Amino acid sequence: MKTNKISYFYDVKNEFLKHINLPKDLRHLQPEDLPQLAQELRHFIINIVATKEGHLGASLGVVELTIALHYVFNTPEDQLIWDVGHQAYGHKILTGRKAVFDTNRQLGGISGFPKRSESAYDAFGVGHSSTSISAALGMAIASQLKGEDKHHIAVIGDASIASGMAFEGLNHAGVTDANLLVILNDNAIGIDPSVGALKQYLTNVKKGTEKQDNIFEALNFNYSGPIDGHNLTVLLSELKRLKTVKGPKFLHIITTKGKGLKQAELDQVKYHAPGKFDAKTGDLPVKSELKLPPKYQDVFGETIVELALQNDKIVGITPAMPTGSSLKYMMETIPDRAFDVGIAEQHAVTLAAGMATQGLIPFCNIYSTFLQRAYDQIIHDVALQNLPVIFCLDRAGLVGEDGATHHGVFDLAYLNCIPNLVIFAPRDAIALRNIMYTVQLGIDFPIAIRYPRGRGHVLDWKLPFEIIDIGKGVCLKEGHQIAILSVGTIAKTIEEVILTLEPQAAIGHFDMKFIKPLDETLLHSVFKNYDAIITIENGTIVGGFGSAILAFANRHRYNQTIVTLGIEDQFIEHGTTDQLMHLQKLDAASIKKEIEDLLFVLNNG
Repeated sequence: MKTNKISYFYDVKNEFLKHINLPKDLRHLQPEDLPQLAQELRHFIINIVATKEGHLGASLGVVELTIALHYVFNTPEDQLIWDVGHQAYGHKILTGRKAVFDTNRQLGGISGFPKRSESAYDAFGVGHSSTSISAALGMAIASQLKGEDKHHIAVIGDASIASGMAFEGLNHAGVTDANLLVILNDNAIGIDPSVGALKQYLTNVKKGTEKQDNIFEALNFNYSGPIDGHNLTVLLSELKRLKTVKGPKFLHIITTKGKGLKQAELDQVKYHAPGKFDAKTGDLPVKSELKLPPKYQDVFGETIVELALQNDKIVGITPAMPTGSSLKYMMETIPDRAFDVGIAEQHAVTLAAGMATQGLIPFCNIYSTFLQRAYDQIIHDVALQNLPVIFCLDRAGLVGEDGATHHGVFDLAYLNCIPNLVIFAPRDAIALRNIMYTVQLGIDFPIAIRYPRGRGHVLDWKLPFEIIDIGKGVCLKEGHQIAILSVGTIAKTIEEVILTLEPQAAIGHFDMKFIKPLDETLLHSVFKNYDAIITIENGTIVGGFGSAILAFANRHRYNQTIVTLGIEDQFIEHGTTDQLMHLQKLDAASIKKEIEDLLFVLNNG
């Protein structure tokens, strides 16, 4: 793996970090040297993320913990698992990836999350939250069965530990004698501030006002803390002590997300992943005065407020992503009807189902990749009962630098097989706005509305509402040889490609809008009037929209050539969205070549 030769600014003495490439180098330092190393590590992270972007605040908050863990434990023999992995930048730098850290989250570079294939020090691949305790417990039990004497450490945040899966892991671990250490990194925030009764419990513990039995001791953990997670002397002492304690252990540490960068400490939500910023001052770039099309999340956020002010049955639900989904607008305007339920996608879906049974109109906004965690609830609690829950799936399709754990490319495939569920992909902000308006008027089925990360292309999108016909597509351009069938925002790319083709008249373009139900009337017309079909989607080819078109053609014995374009049958790594679209042959140049090649075959075959 190559690294760019970049000189990063330092305003601290670079005395120790330059000599550390692996944890074994770290362990040669004296304990009194470690605070200086922590300062150097913070500045290394700040100076690179300032120009390369990434998850900043979480990694700054665990610098001392990262150093202490690798100093006290014999990693990678002792196995360390970071929940989610937003906080693992210091870990990566200290475990052999310092020289290539500037490639973090870039195409061909290192992953933004721990990844087993990348390093022996990454004991478990992460990216979604609340998996660390279960994984570490599995490793600990395996070590017992194999007669190995090693330590297993799970580092989990106060937002992640409130998730159901984390409690499942704690519940099981408490009845074992596994050599497991759970470290709660308590900073009172995930991406947005933590919510729920457990947050209040932890707040009371920190204040010393909690009079109830300790919840973790009640689960049979040997509990210690809370302690200052930025005090290396205390951390080292407690970790060394815990090494001698058998069975499941729980260490509660208090940290500050964004520690070491003033702006990141003061605005922890914005500096979770701030983009580029000034490494010396911490300031973010001044926003351009140029009017830009809105982000799809903001179209959702502003539209649900507009609709909810007119319709008092509308409620909004998000699992820990009010800022990312823009449900925060409704939480600010109509707080009693907007719910952040924490990292609890399963609960979010069934909560919405319960509300729907009582005549409310729930808009359940979940990132596409995270909806995977609630698959049973979609089937069992919503679709089986045919409840009118409105799923708004943000970050659908390829999302860019967060990579394989975060791409929302599977939703069309895993939702398409569920009876009763309608699936809609708007081609622009106006269509997203109109489908939200349409479904709140009253539906008797569940619907999934999927839209991508980032900005659209329509500036003036707040037009008068129009009702969308459920299950109906539209012809965007007539043709006579090749019909392009698309769903979602990729329609804009196709429109631009068609303008560059000769002859344009040969190409027809249809926005199918609905993946389920398919507009079969329109499809019969297409198959009767075109020689070949190309389907295009920002989702998996296997099981997705293209597969549905192939099944339709087979069912009705159409024999045209059908080319399906989409995400190949593989996990897609990290890179910019444009880079990944090119690699998957979904960029304008690749689509143009597919059309031209098919035209050549049709006209010269």
